[in-house]
Amino acid sequence: MSTHLPKIYALHENPEWFPPFARAFELEGLDVEEWILTDGVLDLDSAPPEGIFWSRISASSHTRDHGLSKDYTRAVLSWLESHGRRTVNGRRVLELEMSKVDQLSALRAAGIETPRTVAAIGRHRILEAAQGFPTPFITKHNQGGKGLGVRKFESHDELAEYVNSTDFEEPQDGITLIQEYVQAAEPQITRVEIIGGEFVYAITADTARGGFQLCPADACEIDPVTGKAIAPPGATLAPEPGQQLFSLREDFQDPIIDKYLEFTRRVGLEVCGIEFIESIDGRLLTYDVNTNTNYNAAVEASAPKSAPRELARYLKKVAQQ
Repeated sequence: MSTHLPKIYALHENPEWFPPFARAFELEGLDVEEWILTDGVLDLDSAPPEGIFWSRISASSHTRDHGLSKDYTRAVLSWLESHGRRTVNGRRVLELEMSKVDQLSALRAAGIETPRTVAAIGRHRILEAAQGFPTPFITKHNQGGKGLGVRKFESHDELAEYVNSTDFEEPQDGITLIQEYVQAAEPQITRVEIIGGEFVYAITADTARGGFQLCPADACEIDPVTGKAIAPPGATLAPEPGQQLFSLREDFQDPIIDKYLEFTRRVGLEVCGIEFIESIDGRLLTYDVNTNTNYNAAVEASAPKSAPRELARYLKKVAQQ
């Protein structure tokens, strides 16, 4: 019997994030073809190629001038799944990536505590949505990633001034979230990495230096124009050359892991990083689900196992089934 595995297609839009995965695939001897979904032609009368299709389209794709990627991927995944092709992080998961309302609603339905949040549909409804929120509070974009639209406000008057100013950042989908500001017990958040229904490891991110923009990919740390370390919005300490915002949270064990694993099974999420913050008043609040998770090189150097390698092994397992 032939041991030849079907080809794996990696659907994405940002080649800068792909090298760690390419190395892992090579080590596992996998035949992987990149499918860059920025634009293209899709013949609905044709059948898709045979193979496994792993989607890692990012909610922040529009910030890289890839504004068509979200809808192009919707079309491609619908086409693939209508032909019975095996997708990893498929059509349903794409919607989870693109909407924090979707994420928070699904987390709450799974019994996972999240910060109090109100969604304003349209710029003119933001002040109404913020009524009754104790200060301080934050705003963020519903279609987020990279800390898009995350700002902290000390008063409602400060929010009104921002909303009515030329500095206002229009969300990609027109939806702005008003969310309680969670005072952390320590200046950090934790991100739990999950692949194929298994906990891989947890990392912490330094919010004093990282602020609201906590992308772990190496490409996110340096400004491509100046070549200097980026000082993200919300940071209270200046970045330093060679700084490490991310570290392995060693021996992390908490009941939240089992809740996250059940959540991923519930929504069909196969590869993800889920972030939570531990508040000063003792709550553990989950606020973000990353379905196109990136892995940090410094963490990988000290982790008990490699997440990209675990992903490659999982995709190989899927291909063998």
